[in-house]
Amino acid sequence: MGKLESTIKSEIQRLAKRQIRSTFIPLRHEVRAMRLRLSSLSKNFSFLDRQAKEQLQKVPKKGLEASPEEVKASRLTPDRIRRLRNKLGISQRQLGLLIGVTTWAVLMWEKGKFKPKGEKKAALVALRKFRKREVQRILAEKQESKVQVR
Repeated sequence: MGKLESTIKSEIQRLAKRQIRSTFIPLRHEVRAMRLRLSSLSKNFSFLDRQAKEQLQKVPKKGLEASPEEVKASRLTPDRIRRLRNKLGISQRQLGLLIGVTTWAVLMWEKGKFKPKGEKKAALVALRKFRKREVQRILAEKQESKVQVR
């Protein structure tokens, strides 16, 4: 009887393994195909994300530009910078965000410790042409783009 039991047991095991293989081999192939597809999608996404960042960097910064003549003729005193900021209804932090400097730099400009130079001075001169709503819109766009880049 022992030999018959072991024969039946081994036959059941063999048939069970066969059934499991017939079920799982197609699933294994499907999982492998899905992994390959996911990998290619991930690579495509990385490539497109990189291209989008490059395109965003190529887009010229619009709005805060002034002609060299305007920049040369302007006289930006600490008081005028402070009055400009108050007229636009923005904080030192927001002014720094608009121009691309730190809050500390804006504070030093307003105290008279440092003077804005180059493109920062040009941005301040250009900012004089804007109204409160336009400045708020530009700030909102900058904050949105900052969130999207992250």
